[in-house]
Amino acid sequence: MVNRAQASLEHLYKVFTMPEGQDSKLAQIEQHLSDNLSDFLSQHIVASETPLEKLEAMFDGADLPEQPQFVSEHAESLLSNLVAHSVNTYSPRFIGHMTSALPYFHLSLAKLLVGLNQNPVKIETSKAFTPMERQTIGLMHNLVYRGSEGFYTNYLHSAAHSLGAFCSGGTIANITGLWVARNQALKATGDFPGVESAGLFAAMKHYDYNDLVILCSQRAHYSLSKAMNVLGLGKRNLIAVASDGHTLCPVATQEVGLSEIQKGNKVLAIVGIAGTTETGHIDPLNALADVAQVLDCHFHVDAAWGGATLFSDTHRHLLNGIERADSVTLDPHKQMYVPMGSGMVLFRNPDDSNAVRHHANYILRQGSKDLGSTTLEGSRNGSSMMLYAAIHIFGRQGYQLLIDQSIEKANAFAELIEKHPMFELTTEPTLCILTYRVCPAHLVGESLSEAQMQKLNRLNVRVQKRQRESGRSFVSRTRLKLSQYQGQETSVFRVILANPLTSKEDLIAILDEQALLAQQLDDDHVLSEG
Repeated sequence: MVNRAQASLEHLYKVFTMPEGQDSKLAQIEQHLSDNLSDFLSQHIVASETPLEKLEAMFDGADLPEQPQFVSEHAESLLSNLVAHSVNTYSPRFIGHMTSALPYFHLSLAKLLVGLNQNPVKIETSKAFTPMERQTIGLMHNLVYRGSEGFYTNYLHSAAHSLGAFCSGGTIANITGLWVARNQALKATGDFPGVESAGLFAAMKHYDYNDLVILCSQRAHYSLSKAMNVLGLGKRNLIAVASDGHTLCPVATQEVGLSEIQKGNKVLAIVGIAGTTETGHIDPLNALADVAQVLDCHFHVDAAWGGATLFSDTHRHLLNGIERADSVTLDPHKQMYVPMGSGMVLFRNPDDSNAVRHHANYILRQGSKDLGSTTLEGSRNGSSMMLYAAIHIFGRQGYQLLIDQSIEKANAFAELIEKHPMFELTTEPTLCILTYRVCPAHLVGESLSEAQMQKLNRLNVRVQKRQRESGRSFVSRTRLKLSQYQGQETSVFRVILANPLTSKEDLIAILDEQALLAQQLDDDHVLSEG
């Protein structure tokens, strides 16, 4: 028993000790993993055809392993059970989601990030990562708001201010932006200590509000509902206002807002979307900023998807008005091509972050530059390094090329769809997202009966499922209410053309596959209906 325990201790010690030399066991394991990853990315298109139930069986059971396992042995297990059945998001024909190929340098940076294991919550656990992250936030703040040189000299590294907060993604960023809005709207006055101290019930009573509401479009991201829940505002108080086609109508927003005020409610914020996740449309941000001034409320812009468009001088104008937002959400792990787990919220006014500033005796001391004092998350990794590196390696012009070519590719794909006798373009691309469906030319734009629409919807769903199962390519699907079909629920394909590796030949192949599948799966004979 003693010998076995001693052996286990020695094994664990080796796990924490960095081997020396290129011929070390660690180097061999790393090379083996790297080779298998390369094989996976080159040979697989989307994923293995293994049923989910079989994969669940590989990860079944809740008994903790009693004994340590050799790293090499466990690596083999990961390769056979995990890597082999993962989704190849690098594939140029994986165009159904916002996850895309990454530049190769992130693989090496990821090793550096894990090896350093910095925690930016506190300077004592991150040191140089703190000013690096502050500068990274400042670079993105300048991209959005274009402040003066003196502005950034004053605020970039100020202990009493923050230009934004880095976080794990758009959901946390949206929650943080609205958290600031709530605390500012219900701030301390006179003997009232503020909502963060007294709570929401006492704050509403003090300010004599019946309810707090947030106005957004019908295409708003579901993270806003989460924010309403977390902040104690209630999901029913997230009001989806009528749209102008696919974007939030400013006139209707103002009318709804004034109506809420007359009811004794406070309009906490208007949320504009810069790149909806379903169709890629951009709300009229300038006009919404005007409405926010009329309603005296916070203006938040969710630019998690479309914010990277600001890198492009060609297309930056599409986001005109974003510089008037009080807070902006960005997701670098989307069109800035950094690994998953990278988001941020930016504040136009560097004082705004103080609305959520918090302290603790052992950490986040008052007056320090600890990043955790104004973030919702506490401990987290230093993923801002990945964005910092990408910004310098690509440069603004490099990002502009990526953004411009993705939009050009989406427009080219839209042309292919419109010329094809088997497909209908259902939403044109504003950025690099578009939707379309199988619909023969003789039915496009016609007044379809409910039965015809159901047949078309059923066919499109079957085509999307079969294409996904085949593993050669992937597009996602969603349901839209389209004005050209009197608001009938319409099942459509949804594609995101952000992968720089996707070619015109790939897009033609995807359409050809869908056309063939549609002919094979048309049990209702909808393609031949006259």
